[in-house]
Amino acid sequence: MILVTGGAGFIGSNFVLDWLAGGGEPLVNLDKLTYAGNLANLAAVQGDARHVFVPGDIGDTTLLQRLLAEHRPRAIVNFAAESHVDRSIHGAEDFIATNVVGTFRLLEAARGYWAGLPADEQAAFRFLHVSTDEVYGSLAPGAPAFAEDHVVEPNSPYSASKAASDHLVRAWHHTHRLPVLTTNCSNNYGPYHFPEKLIPLMIVNALAGKPLPVYGDGQQVRDWLYVTDHCSAIRRVLEAGRPGETYNVGGWNEKTNLAIVHTICDLLDELSPRADGQSYRAQITHVADRPGHDRRYAIDARKIERELGWRPLETFDTGIRKTVRWYLDHPDWVLGVQSGAYRDWVAAQYGQAA
Repeated sequence: MILVTGGAGFIGSNFVLDWLAGGGEPLVNLDKLTYAGNLANLAAVQGDARHVFVPGDIGDTTLLQRLLAEHRPRAIVNFAAESHVDRSIHGAEDFIATNVVGTFRLLEAARGYWAGLPADEQAAFRFLHVSTDEVYGSLAPGAPAFAEDHVVEPNSPYSASKAASDHLVRAWHHTHRLPVLTTNCSNNYGPYHFPEKLIPLMIVNALAGKPLPVYGDGQQVRDWLYVTDHCSAIRRVLEAGRPGETYNVGGWNEKTNLAIVHTICDLLDELSPRADGQSYRAQITHVADRPGHDRRYAIDARKIERELGWRPLETFDTGIRKTVRWYLDHPDWVLGVQSGAYRDWVAAQYGQAA
């Protein structure tokens, strides 16, 4: 048994589905079901006895202690986080509450549980914390990619809260000897991605005939990682990672935001052409850049390859085609997440361009 937190969100739900499809042991899935947590993501495992879903908050110490005592997991995989930079700029408190205070309470509950285990179970236990490359700050063009020993320089309230959580995880290992693992991933994309992030937002807006809002000149560079590749990396780190170590997980796919939008438009032109025969590129609209927008992220993922033998299977070309195809094939899921609250958020964030 393992405990997964945040397992109804984008990456977490993909991990749950991937874990169970691959014959993994049963899991308890704890998720607060905020706006980005969606039980529809988990429809494929509804009724599966190996999947126990518990609605709840990682900040709820009593609940955490009860779940750990009842289910006795051999590992905790922590996906639970507020993760949208734009939302953190408009209001950081939820990010501090979940990413910092929540991680602290989860670590403390895990430490108390772990301390009471028999010696052999203590040795086998792992706490895997899923983080982001954004904690490292911004890279200049041509600068070496982020390695695990890169200085931590977060530039947004979101990345600062994740950096704080990473530091807590590290400290609980060095101070309390809790056997922790940390992964810092690049930008994920794929099925079940809530349409406030770049790739799903562009797909959904394009098909709805809406403008495609691109921040500034669109030349911000990100490394893109297909979500199932990320899931396989987490499985491998959980299986063989060295306690106390950090592993960067990247896709070896540096692209500008504008290039990403162009690729999506071109795929939609092929797979679902506009009725008027024009390219979806005609819908691209440049909007004011967001405050403190990091110019470039890039992950050096050689450590996880060298030590654990992991590399991504998807290229960006194969992954983005699968992603666009998935959104075309799942209009009911898209409609389900487009609540009034979601539409209000997009309109507030992007103004008339949304």
